[in-house]
Amino acid sequence: MATETATKTSIVTNQYEIAVLYHPDLEVDLEKATSRVEKLFTDNGGTIVNTDNWGKRKLAYDIKKCESAIYVIYTVDFPPLNVLKVESTLNITDEVIRFLITKPDLKAIAKAEAAREEKARKNAERGENADDDDREEPEEPRERRGRRDDR
Repeated sequence: MATETATKTSIVTNQYEIAVLYHPDLEVDLEKATSRVEKLFTDNGGTIVNTDNWGKRKLAYDIKKCESAIYVIYTVDFPPLNVLKVESTLNITDEVIRFLITKPDLKAIAKAEAAREEKARKNAERGENADDDDREEPEEPRERRGRRDDR
């Protein structure tokens, strides 16, 4: 029964968003650094769902004597037990000056997506109805009041 529980926990994965700030001098050889970090994710049982390279951006404050960094955002499915291993490895990786691992609220994302679709559907309905109402005369702009000079 213990082995059955162990296999179940290794199969369960959670989705994480990992923001990695690479050293700005790696702009030319970024591929080598990203492949090293991606290999770290896959070696720890993760699968990379999405990679979003934001490019070089200025930091709000200096980190390790760097004024800018290269931002890369990963969406990764991980077993929860391996997140600590990834954190400890990223801490000692020279190319990475800062990272953040978050677990996105998938329910809120789904709710926002549903609301966006509903809004688009309503706008499409209004667009069809607006074609019928286009023949109405436009409102005249209201007269604006000027400043009072007697102050």
